[in-house]
Parts: sequence; structure tokens; C-alpha cells
Amino acid sequence: MRVFLIGYPGEMGGANTEAWHTVKLWVEYGVDVHLIPTWGCDEAWRARVDALGCTTHVVSPDKLDQVPNLPGSPVVSFCNSQFIAHAEQFRKLGCPLVWANCMTFMFDHERECFGKIGPADAYVFQSEFQRSELEPQLAELGYTPERGHLIRGAFDLDEFEFTPRPHAPGEVFVVGRMARPDTDKWSSNTWPIYSGIQYANKRALMLGMDQRTHEKLGAPPVFADCLKPMAISVKQFLSTLHCLLPINGGARENWPRAGLEAMAAGVPIVAQNDWGWRELIEHGVTGFLGSNDCELAHYAACLAYDEDLRQRIVHTARERLVEDLANPKRLWESWKQLFRSVGQYVSDVDGIPHAHTYAGTLEPEEVA
Repeated sequence: MRVFLIGYPGEMGGANTEAWHTVKLWVEYGVDVHLIPTWGCDEAWRARVDALGCTTHVVSPDKLDQVPNLPGSPVVSFCNSQFIAHAEQFRKLGCPLVWANCMTFMFDHERECFGKIGPADAYVFQSEFQRSELEPQLAELGYTPERGHLIRGAFDLDEFEFTPRPHAPGEVFVVGRMARPDTDKWSSNTWPIYSGIQYANKRALMLGMDQRTHEKLGAPPVFADCLKPMAISVKQFLSTLHCLLPINGGARENWPRAGLEAMAAGVPIVAQNDWGWRELIEHGVTGFLGSNDCELAHYAACLAYDEDLRQRIVHTARERLVEDLANPKRLWESWKQLFRSVGQYVSDVDGIPHAHTYAGTLEPEEVA
């Protein structure tokens, strides 16, 4: 089976990261993956994609009809405005449209597109919360429930080494968060909450801040270190933490990749008791969910004082990733059902190549 991803993997941004993990998942299960970057690609990332055996087509949007095997093949994109801008062109080429809006709201250009050409052939929802938010809006544009598929974001556990940082009584306790410098990602209550953590020897490490976020949050406390986006790698950042404490300032999390990354690396999470966090974290078992500022600070302090509890949370969260949330077989089963829904034949038998379409598995006279 052949699939085209519209967009390209990258270091920054949840959609770019998810694209990489999804491509790896597809390749693992025998999909012939082609990528069309919009409209150029980083050569370092191309080398990584090439190493997987994928094919990259670097073309301008006016040359899409010249891409080999694109007509009739499903096209998938994650929160890519250029996919939306050229969705009508893909549809004219006979491509089933598969759209994954990684947000919990619809963009104006997205609404205008589907209002004009009709709904996509399939939609990916990464959480039930996201589905509940988007389906009523999509219904106004002709969406019907059978087009929607709940598929958790692909996540390759091999990309993160599970190395929980130990914490002894009285030692410095490092709590922090990472996010892109979008002000909706950062709460103006961040510093009061962090200051409210009742543990004297604490440090805060924040990755992804710039002038905009500093203006919103105000001057950082003396115990905080604030880093610009990509100042260090995500893996370096997580290796320093004892607790991830993400607090959003307007953005409602769908299926937060930062949470998956923390769980994979061995960092316990204290998050807001809302949105997609409720589906990612089981309170008191794989992390903590705080319903207000005081609870968020309290649960972080609990982890600082109780190392047995912290390690228990860390290991249970990792097990939950392996068995369920990042289980590649479960994720692939969901993608397989989606591809079948748009007319692609996907074999249930390991080792048997995937045909391009149902028709491609039939004899010529059967097709006729």
C-alpha cells in the first residue's frame, strides 16, 4: 500500500515530530511511504527519511500532477496549512484526503476549505476530547461520524532512553516545562504556582521561552532558568528534570507529546485536570492531575518529598506507554482501519505485501 505524507518531519512543533513517528510506524508495517515537503525540506531530515526507505518528492505546488503514483493515492497531513491550501488540487487528482488537525479548534482556512470542497475523506482525532470539540463544527460542513478515527499520536519509544533521575532527601528538586513560545501555551500563573511548591531546595528549568512569554509571565523567580526554543535538546532537558509541570495559558491540550516524551524518559508529570491530559494520565497512578493552582503545587511537592512514590509513578507510566498508549501494534490497527475506510487494501497477514487498492488485488475480469 502506498501513502503520501504532505509535509515533512522536523525538530520543532508537535505536528512535525508526530509526522516522523508516524512515518516510522507506517514503514514498520510495510507501507510504501512517500513524502511531499511543503515546499522544501531540511537535508538532514531527508537523510533520516531516506534511511527508512521512504521516497521524498521535492516539487512546487504547480507540479503536483507530475508526481509519480500520486493520483489516486491517499494523502495524509498533520496540521499543515499548505495541505489545506492545496486540498482541492489533491482531490482533483483522485487522492483520498486524510486530515489530522492537532488542535482542539478549527482554523479559518480549514473551515473555508472544507466548506468549499466538502469534508475530508477521513479525519484523525488523537483524543476523545478533541473529537468532542471538533465533530460538532465539522458536522456543519458535511462531516459524518464514520469519517472520524480515534488514533493516538504515534510514538517510538526507542527514541527515548528510560533513565529516571534519582532524587535524595534535601537535594535540589528540578521541576519545569517545555513548549513552543506561543503565549497560549504559557500561563500567567506559572511563577506563582512554581513558587508555591513547598520544597525549599527547588529549581525550575523552562525550555522554549522568548520575549513574548517573558512579557506574559513577568520576571522569573531567582530559582528559575529560562531557555530559548531549542537551546538544548528535548532529551537533554528531560534528563535534568525530576518533575514535568506544564501549565497552559489558553491552549487546550489535545494529546500532548511533551507528556509522552516525559513518560518515556522517566519524568513524572503533574498536569492540569482537563482536556487531553485526562486521557493521558491516570491520577495518582501514572501522574497527577491538579484541579487548581494549589493542587498543582501540592502534587509537585509530594513528588519532591516522596521518592518511592515518584519512582512508582515513573515506572507505571512507562509500562502504560509500552502496553497501551505507544503500543505500535495497537496504533497500526487504528491506521489500518482508516486506510481501509478510504479504499486501501491492508493485509491482516504478516509478511504479505500490501496491495495499492482493493481493486489491485483482483483479476482484471473481476475489476471489470
